[in-house]
Amino acid sequence: MDFFDLQPAEWQALILTLKVASVALAFALPIAILVAYLLARFRFPGHGVVNALVHLPLVLPPVVTGYVLLLAFGKKGPIGSFLDNTFGVSFAFNWTGAALAAGVMAFPLMVRPIRLSFEAVDPKLEDAAKSLGARRFTAFLTISLPLALPGILGGAILGFAKAMGEFGATITFVSNIPGETRTLALALYTATQTPSGDIAAFRLTLIAAFVAFAALIASELLARRLRNRIGGADA
Repeated sequence: MDFFDLQPAEWQALILTLKVASVALAFALPIAILVAYLLARFRFPGHGVVNALVHLPLVLPPVVTGYVLLLAFGKKGPIGSFLDNTFGVSFAFNWTGAALAAGVMAFPLMVRPIRLSFEAVDPKLEDAAKSLGARRFTAFLTISLPLALPGILGGAILGFAKAMGEFGATITFVSNIPGETRTLALALYTATQTPSGDIAAFRLTLIAAFVAFAALIASELLARRLRNRIGGADA
């Protein structure tokens, strides 16, 4: 077997990983932008509690997060049973659950840089727009959001990379099912537990490293282009 010849199961894990990471990013990023903006622009009762809850997945063991997701979104959980009975949506032991776990684990890594980016935008710019008759939401869309795009892009790439490499919460919540929930990280774990699986494990490691490195390079190039465009507009 050629070292660079990916097996069908490995292709399947790679495609599933990209699918899970993309879906996790698509659903988590808009919420991360909203939460980051609220934390950056408003001081409200419980602000510190909300901030702590947002960053809780960073400090909790991933297995704990996965178990909490299983209790809440499992078929017998309060949210999971409601979604399953009402809409036929199931998360536990399903690739959608892998996307949910990846999104939850990546969420704080997206919120942090986006919040810092919003905090770097002068709120007086929004105030000036509102004094000219623009609504808050319009000022957000036309001023704060474009100026915060480099931070949003950075948060999105960090979240995507984290979602691609997520392991602990995923295996606890949706198990390690070939073709359904076995992402690259789980496939790598399986290879390390398999006799004579060293070659497959090393191959999967290289694939994961290459995809992550390509994403980081792409994000740097896009962020640089956005900064240049914003700087040119300011000039």
